[in-house]
Amino acid sequence: MSKQINVALIGNPNTGKTSVFNALTGLNQKVGNYPGITVEKKQGVCKLPRGVKAHIIDLPGTYSLNASSLDENVVIELLLNKNDKDFPDIAVVVSDVENLKRNLLIYTQIKDLEIPTILVINMADRMSYKGISLDINYLEEKLDTKIALISTRKNEGIDYLKSLIENYKAISTSPCLNPSEIDKTYFDNLKKAFPNQLTYKLWLVITQDVNFGKTNRQEIEAIASFKTKSKGDLKRLQQRETIKRYQFINNVLKKGQTIDASQAKDLRSKLDRILTHKIWGYVIFFFILLTIFQAIYDWSGVPMDFIDGVFASLSEWTKNTLPPGAFTNLLAEGIIAGLGGIVIFIPQIAFLFLFIAVLEESGYMSRVVFLMDRIMRRFGLSGKSVVPLISGTACAIPAIMATRNIENWKERLITILVTPFTTCSARLPVYLIIIALVIPKGRFLGFISYQALTLMLLYLIGFGAAVFSAHILNKILKIKSKTFFVVEMPNYKLPMFKNVAITVLEKTKSFIFGAGKIILAISIVIWILGSVGINNSYDNATSIVNQDIAKNGFSHIQQLSLKNKEERYINSLIEDNENITKTQISDSLTTKNPTFKKAVINDEIASLKLENSVLGYIGKVVEPAIKPLGYDWKIGIAIVSSFAAREVFISTLSTIYSVGSEAEDEENKTIRAKMEAEKHQGTNKAVFTLASGISLLLFYAFAMQCMSTLAIVKKETNSWKWPILQLVIMSAIAYIAALIAFQFLK
Repeated sequence: MSKQINVALIGNPNTGKTSVFNALTGLNQKVGNYPGITVEKKQGVCKLPRGVKAHIIDLPGTYSLNASSLDENVVIELLLNKNDKDFPDIAVVVSDVENLKRNLLIYTQIKDLEIPTILVINMADRMSYKGISLDINYLEEKLDTKIALISTRKNEGIDYLKSLIENYKAISTSPCLNPSEIDKTYFDNLKKAFPNQLTYKLWLVITQDVNFGKTNRQEIEAIASFKTKSKGDLKRLQQRETIKRYQFINNVLKKGQTIDASQAKDLRSKLDRILTHKIWGYVIFFFILLTIFQAIYDWSGVPMDFIDGVFASLSEWTKNTLPPGAFTNLLAEGIIAGLGGIVIFIPQIAFLFLFIAVLEESGYMSRVVFLMDRIMRRFGLSGKSVVPLISGTACAIPAIMATRNIENWKERLITILVTPFTTCSARLPVYLIIIALVIPKGRFLGFISYQALTLMLLYLIGFGAAVFSAHILNKILKIKSKTFFVVEMPNYKLPMFKNVAITVLEKTKSFIFGAGKIILAISIVIWILGSVGINNSYDNATSIVNQDIAKNGFSHIQQLSLKNKEERYINSLIEDNENITKTQISDSLTTKNPTFKKAVINDEIASLKLENSVLGYIGKVVEPAIKPLGYDWKIGIAIVSSFAAREVFISTLSTIYSVGSEAEDEENKTIRAKMEAEKHQGTNKAVFTLASGISLLLFYAFAMQCMSTLAIVKKETNSWKWPILQLVIMSAIAYIAALIAFQFLK
């Protein structure tokens, strides 16, 4: 049986901790939440020699063990609780070679908890560039540990780090600082009261609001009695502790680190002057966004068409190969069609995550946060609110969780309430398919396509709605507040391919499997509801259709748009036989092509059954409310089902349009083609026009995202009041905007 070593990966933000985590674990990692709280938990497995495995937890970035946010509390609580299954056998503190002094603060604190601690000095490849030299032997002696000098970019030092982890028992646990030096009388009394407890651990329990796993209620109350009379006194003791630690660090680095400023080659200040300029900064950011959205369309066309065709062919193959029956129909029309309606968007979603990862890895995203602070302050928010708003482009749930870094409650509450306006990746499939249907493929000024421009405008509309709503809420909410915005500007660096690839893979996989479970369940439910009748018209659909055709011919079939089906069928025959004319085929279409005639009859039967099914009944109930927006009952069903997850909208339509459909040629098997061919009942007018398409786009731009978002808002605000207000107000805004757009454009 192989042994497992628990490893805690700890460090300041922007030290390359994620790069070290990726270098150690590769793809052997997973992301979840800590039990009972919605803080992200990243963990992975690193295989070491002799069958040893290291279970590595990538803890949230923190500057010290003096917690100011829930993320930082997670770090402290794990390090204090030896009963936790993830309590580390060894702590690996990741530091940045350019900010070693600041990074060593948390190292000395963890060392004082008497946990074996390795110091990793990352980005060693930048030492010569920055004129930095280190005396590793001296640093190891004074810091009483082993140091791994690594470069994740060049994959140097990783094997040595693994060997240190494997031999963690040889790492010293001696503290760096004697707590009594802070206040001898106070700490001596604390030690006498609790002789069996580590003094520095007691000090953290006193000063931090954390769970202390090893003490019982009486001991905690006794420890609480050591709190001084005011918070100010505790703060002063903490400040003295920090000063003592930096005195120790400075003394170590005087000899252990040498910086030759004359050798430093730094373009950072020059780039910052341009990228954070009060005019050019915004212009550059605008063009970066424009380029991203254009690339999403240009690069993803081929793989999307391929995926769409594969699922259409798979559905057709399933129908033709498996024995006829309910199970085959469920598989072909429900599961495959539903999943195909979302898998087609994997290329575009992956490209979006790719660009976001590159911007974050390069250090540019922090400049965007700084840049946007100038705007946000005018609307009652701080620059910290930009982080959740930008994170919302992936998913609103972690974005709302990210508001925990906002100390001021008013700013945090406003940010939570407006973040769902930001376009998330779940909305992207809806946007992409509707834009492809109703927006022409031409290019504006020969550079940017109209479709990419529309997509970018939708993102800007969402962000604009969030900012404007924040301004209104800032005026309405009578909560006094005053905060200061501080953001760290990391150094610029070329994104690491491995980090970007893992980020794209993990986030795309999370999106697919997270949405896939919901989509699969809803696709099955939609198919079942569409296959259960509620009246005699469903049961007798075959005889009703045959009697109508025998009496009236095909002239009454408008819903299925027989004319369009004939047109496509004629064109396919002409492609197969160039010697035959369109007129010759058209004149004898219904009399000499029984296969086509039968398929049209079967489609009419399927359509009548769907309309008289439980699903059709639900759609008819919803239809009066959405008809003024230009939608039919099928779209109504998709809108209702998409409250589970926005991307379900497409898969629901894919399932509905697939139920019982037989009159399909090769050009009309894909979800996009089916939506394009869909006509309003009783007319020959297309369902998806410019007016209805823009209406749908605006509806989804403003509507509340999904029930999961409501749940997380309730959890973060500890009240149902705010999520209910969110749902009602955002739904009203979405309905009014969609109504105005359709009535104006129709």
